[in-house]
Amino acid sequence: MSIPHILMVTAENDALPGGKVGGIGDVVRDVPPALAAQGCRVTVITPAYGHFATLADSRRQSTLDVSFAGSRHYVDLVEVPGRRSHEGVRHWVADHPALAPCGAGRIYCDDPPASPFARDASKFALFCAAVAEGLRRGAFGEVTVIHLHDWHAALLLALRRFHPAYRALQDIRCVFTVHNLALQGVRPLRGHASSLEAWYPGLPYDPATVQDPRWPDCVNPMAMGIRLAEAVHAVSPTYAREILQPSAVEERGYYGGEGLEGDLQRAREQGRLFGILNGCEYPEQAPPALDWAGLRTMLRDQVLRWAGMDMFLRSAHFLAFNRLGALRKPPQVILTSVSRITDQKVRLLRQSDERGRLALEGVLEALGDDGVYLFLGSGDEAFEAYLTRTCGHHSNFVFLRGYSDAVSQALYASGDLFLMPSSFEPCGISQMLAMRAGQPCLVHHVGGLKDTVADGIDGFAFSGTNLGDQASRFVRATAQALELRQHNPRRWQEIAQAARRARFSWDDSVAAYRHQLYRLD
Repeated sequence: MSIPHILMVTAENDALPGGKVGGIGDVVRDVPPALAAQGCRVTVITPAYGHFATLADSRRQSTLDVSFAGSRHYVDLVEVPGRRSHEGVRHWVADHPALAPCGAGRIYCDDPPASPFARDASKFALFCAAVAEGLRRGAFGEVTVIHLHDWHAALLLALRRFHPAYRALQDIRCVFTVHNLALQGVRPLRGHASSLEAWYPGLPYDPATVQDPRWPDCVNPMAMGIRLAEAVHAVSPTYAREILQPSAVEERGYYGGEGLEGDLQRAREQGRLFGILNGCEYPEQAPPALDWAGLRTMLRDQVLRWAGMDMFLRSAHFLAFNRLGALRKPPQVILTSVSRITDQKVRLLRQSDERGRLALEGVLEALGDDGVYLFLGSGDEAFEAYLTRTCGHHSNFVFLRGYSDAVSQALYASGDLFLMPSSFEPCGISQMLAMRAGQPCLVHHVGGLKDTVADGIDGFAFSGTNLGDQASRFVRATAQALELRQHNPRRWQEIAQAARRARFSWDDSVAAYRHQLYRLD
């Protein structure tokens, strides 16, 4: 029997330097070697974004003649080295100027609200056309399963279903992973340069198969992935159940199926929907915890590096540097968060609790002057501004605007309690990384957070029926956890050790991939 060959089509791949923005990059970095260890060959392909094809030791494999937007485009397929070498795993990129519309190395664009996803959708539509052509020409070799990650790769399914040149691809099993249902890549069907009919002129598509259920004049790639793949994968069992529910009213702060619950319910009824938890790697040598002097020095040095990247000094960097400078005495407790700053991740921090305080202020009040809350992340400008103001007004809060792998690892290893109050969370990786380092987590019990953190056993959790209730319970849970640490250190250590021992193995997840998603067993 030949070795199964999995082709992963994705926007992110953290096996390449600079290839990650969010959790997709982590998954695509870790799953291929785990699959290889279980007898598969894996090829991962992403756009080159005007950057990856120039990496040292990259090798052009072929050039594809791709029909796109009414013109012929020549797209290079380039094999590039991964940051870690694994037998049975290859990393490829598709290289073309139109795959870097926002500048070299930029994975996603920031399009204005009047034209959301416009440049990204066009870029990924060309990428999908190139992958389809590569499959048709056998550029990747014989492929057993095509594994598509999120909406960025879903347009390949439209070409597979409707384009006469690519219908033979229907003989290859296609799997579609939903990493975050809140981002769907919706664009017009026609009448815009970034629309389905502009990308693929003359494509004889069925509108009911590709259109958004709420806006019938739009194409919804996420919906298409759910409708057309042989298997649909949600990245945790709880998230797979949550997305079957209609989107809740705004006051609940929970988003359910985001308008696609009908498609997901049909996928479940057809036996195509699977919830498989993402995993985490567990290296033998974990990063060491730093004492306060070492951590403080690392953070100040990193803030200076960030400040030096801009012509003008950002308030966030100025305040963080000075806050850290004033915190010479080791704090009694260190709260940490490492997060993209989005509505999903930090909305609850700005929600008023039962006492009329914003939840973040309630947490800082419970923490007191002897502790410090270190928050690492960047993203939404309005939320960044809020965190910057809070850093200016509260001496026990430091907002570290930016991202650094070294800093994130130091926070996981050196913090006492990791806060993750996401409004919803398909799976989450930060809580796993903090637990791996022996730092208990306090989480909103939704999605993958519910599947990984057991309240009172290896961490702490809260829930609530609406945003105000969630904010109040979040503040109370934080205060109770801090009281437990202060008054019952033995119990605290038992929880911390349970967090360190918890295992979310990629081996288990990948075995489920092989059996449930790929049907290889």
